[in-house]
Amino acid sequence: MTTKTFQVPNINCQHCVMTIQRELGELQGVKSVKGDVQTKEVTVEWEAPATWDSIKSLLAEINYSPA
Repeated sequence: MTTKTFQVPNINCQHCVMTIQRELGELQGVKSVKGDVQTKEVTVEWEAPATWDSIKSLLAEINYSPA
């Protein structure tokens, strides 16, 4: 299992966090997604078949690219 915490500058409200959690949560292999509006940080925990590249790609697609 891999865990990564990263900044997402486009997070402005709880709705942003909920969108990220919902979209990433649908990615096969993603086990948990936690976001914080105050710090604009997201922590994702995943295993195969998910990869960091697939997570980054999905975030870019929904306009929440990691910094």
